[in-house]
Amino acid sequence: MSGHSKWSTIKHKKGAADAKRGKIFTRLIKEITVAARMGGGDPGSNPRLRTAIQGAKSENLPKDRIERAIKKGTGELEGVDYEEAVYEGYGPGGAAVLVESLTDNKNRAVADIRHIFSKNGGSLGENGCVSWMFDKKGYIAVAGDQVDEDTLMEVALDAGAEDVRQDGDNYEVISAAEDFEAVRAAIEKADIAYIEAEITMLPQSTTDLVGKQAEQMVRLMEALEDCEDVQKVYTNADIPEEIVAGV
Repeated sequence: MSGHSKWSTIKHKKGAADAKRGKIFTRLIKEITVAARMGGGDPGSNPRLRTAIQGAKSENLPKDRIERAIKKGTGELEGVDYEEAVYEGYGPGGAAVLVESLTDNKNRAVADIRHIFSKNGGSLGENGCVSWMFDKKGYIAVAGDQVDEDTLMEVALDAGAEDVRQDGDNYEVISAAEDFEAVRAAIEKADIAYIEAEITMLPQSTTDLVGKQAEQMVRLMEALEDCEDVQKVYTNADIPEEIVAGV
């Protein structure tokens, strides 16, 4: 398991998405609210909001809840004022961990996140300690049985993607963050179904973990994702799939 992409894919296989549907909805609503607050309620002129709505639809968030979240962001409805923050640290074996937070209480968030790190064999670090190890990229995962590689490469690269690579049973389409919308639109226009599509943080290199350290790392990632103030978690840890599935 290397970085965020495989972590997400394996979580889906484990059924974590269904088991934690309520938390997923909460995170989606937070992101829509903040995106609307920062860039306005029109997804046509607000790329972050457009991406958030796409993600919400892919998780079957009801339309009325999407609309309410937008109105809370624009001030048409009363809502919570969330603050964004990024926390950085190290997991077992020195693996890099990047945590994106949306919270209405930064003191609570940092205290909870620090506790989770220390409880699971990691440590919260200073700003900038690991963020340089990650690149902000557009990421689209396509099931291998949905399209042949040549067709996907032609569609994606013509739309501005940087790379199309195979990862197990799936293909990964990587693009610059600013080209993500164009690449996704081209894939949709070509009627190619995708598993997930998002702007993410991909590690430049990975740290191999095995045995107890790998198991601790999985527990750390899952504990962080269970935290109510955490939106997304990224790592450069490379963990065998059977350990992820077995923890």
